[in-house]
Amino acid sequence: MKEAANRKAFQLALGSVLTLGLASAATQADAKPTWDGHEKCYGVSKKGMNDCHNAEHRCGGRAKADGISDDWVYLPEGTCEKIVGGSPEPKKDSAE
Repeated sequence: MKEAANRKAFQLALGSVLTLGLASAATQADAKPTWDGHEKCYGVSKKGMNDCHNAEHRCGGRAKADGISDDWVYLPEGTCEKIVGGSPEPKKDSAE
């Protein structure tokens, strides 16, 4: 009888651990990234590697060419102006 009670206690403990683990994983999966300490950098994204939209499209990953002046990527603050062609503001003339 004691063995059955120990087995039941083990099963309950294991079930609790698994439930907590799954709940934690689900919470982490729903977490959205924060971009604190980052800035948009225009004109430096590679074809298909931009982070968000411009006048031509509404999705990340849709840049049609390298270095389009109004496509952007997030970079750590202060990095953009160190890159040739990089600008924290969109340029008027598109390099398409």
